[in-house]
Order: sequence, then C-alpha cells, then structure tokens
Amino acid sequence: MAILNSDQDGVFRSLSDSLPTHCSLNIKMFSLLTEYLSLDGYESNKFEAGGYKWKLVLYPNGNKKKNVEDHISVYLRIAGAKSLPTGWGVSVDFRLFLLDQNKGMYLVIEDAFTKHKWLHGGMLDVGFDKLIPLKEFTDASNGYLIADKCVFGAEVFVCKERKIGAAECLSSIKGAHTYKHVWKLEKFSKLNARYYESEPFSVAGQNWVIVLYPKGDGASSKDIFLSLFLKLAKTPPVPKVFTEFSLRIVDQKQDGSHIRLTSKHCFTSNVGYGSCKFIKRDDLRPFLKNDTCLVEAEVSVRGIAT
Repeated sequence: MAILNSDQDGVFRSLSDSLPTHCSLNIKMFSLLTEYLSLDGYESNKFEAGGYKWKLVLYPNGNKKKNVEDHISVYLRIAGAKSLPTGWGVSVDFRLFLLDQNKGMYLVIEDAFTKHKWLHGGMLDVGFDKLIPLKEFTDASNGYLIADKCVFGAEVFVCKERKIGAAECLSSIKGAHTYKHVWKLEKFSKLNARYYESEPFSVAGQNWVIVLYPKGDGASSKDIFLSLFLKLAKTPPVPKVFTEFSLRIVDQKQDGSHIRLTSKHCFTSNVGYGSCKFIKRDDLRPFLKNDTCLVEAEVSVRGIAT
C-alpha cells in the first residue's frame, strides 16, 4: 500500500491493489445518478460485515443536506437499525475505496484522526462529506470516471471480523426501452373501490402497473381529485430502476391526450410515483366517452441496479 497524504480536513489517503473486502459498487452509467439524484443519495444493496447489515450511500452531487458543493459525498450506513435491540451501539473501523482505472489500483480513504467510529441509534452513518472534488473525479486522466464508469467500495470491521461481501452493478440499458400502455376503465362513474390497478405490463424485463384512486388518495384530495401513480408490480422485486415516465388521461372526444405528469424517478419495489391531485373529478368529465376513461402510461427505462 502506497501512502499519499493526510489532508488538513482529516482524510487519510493511500493506494492499494487489494480489492475491497465487503462491498463493491460498480456503476456503469454515473450520469444517471447525477441526473436522477440531484438531492437524494444512492444506496447500495445490503451487505454483511461483523454480524451487521450495511449499505454504501453515495451523493453524486454532494450531500445537499450538509450544504456540500462541488464534491462527492460517500457514507457507510448501518441497515435495519429498527430491528436492533434498544440501546445498541457498535464500534467500527472502516475504509472507503475508489478505483483508479488507469493504474488498476484503489484510492483508499479513511479518517486520519479517529481509527474507530461509534455507531448507535442517533448516528447511523459514518463517512466523508467531501470524499473527492467533482472536478478531480470527472477528470479522465485521474482514472476515477472513464466512459461514464466508476467503482466504489467499502470495508468495515467489527470486533476484527471479516467476511466476503456482495457486489452491485448499476448498468445502463442500450437504447433505453420505452413502452406505452393504455388502460381502459369502463363504467367509470360506478367505480366504488378505494383504488384500482391496471393489468401488469413489462418494460425492460420489469413488470409495472398503473394505480388509480377514482376519489383521491389522501385527505387533501378526497372526493375532489383523481389520484394516479405508476409503480413496479409486486413481483419480481428489484432494487432500483431509473425511469422516465408520463401519465396521461386521453381526451377521447377531441382525439388528443391530456398530459398531467412527466417525471424522472428511481423506482424501488412497491413504491409508486405520480400525483394525489392528478386532475379534479369535475374537470375529468369532458374526457370520458360512454362512461369510459382511458389512461396512458409511457415508460422509458434508462438503467437498472442489480
């Protein structure tokens, strides 16, 4: 291992040709993260180390909650904290990794001042607000981001235990898969259930459904608005799907479409996105024909994390 430097901000950096022991996060289209996660962090799948579950959390544009600009923020997070016993706490020694693809070596980042960090119910994350400047990271001559690909990693040791962990890959889909699904709801005025789901349809190997609440979802929209959402079907579960989508109510009388929502989201299993106040029920009547409502969902999948 070659020692590089210890910064004034308390970050110790070195180079190593050893693979990260517990987690490797292989991102094949970093631009997806910067485009879709302007404020939120990207969480890896869970991996195990020292008898605990962990996640690697990456903020590609910096952690805005801590007012971080022009840097990448990366943290190690303990997962499933709610299932741990009351008063739990664990001391960890951790290191974060960033692959230099030019040298075939990893930049290893660790705390220069404190070897062990104490995690507990009030502190679930450890890591670095300013892991690396974006300018340095995106400069291909440094080898960290090449052809929109990069690799992060993590090691975490609890009571000196070491276990081989899991790997995760975020891949783009060549020529983004796009599909338009039309859902016909007949006898619309007699729909009495709280919500209805369309038949499942497939895009990029994932099953999707449209969810419609004819009398609104939530107190602020009840009996006034129609609520409409897109979500992944219950099976099979997938970690993360980067998607651009539109939801529409088709204007059958004017031979057009009433577009109310176009958005980009990172979908996870059983989490829907759309609008509780998609359209007022009174405004919907001109779009119905023979008491039939036509709903369209156009879904374009850009990338999938597996």
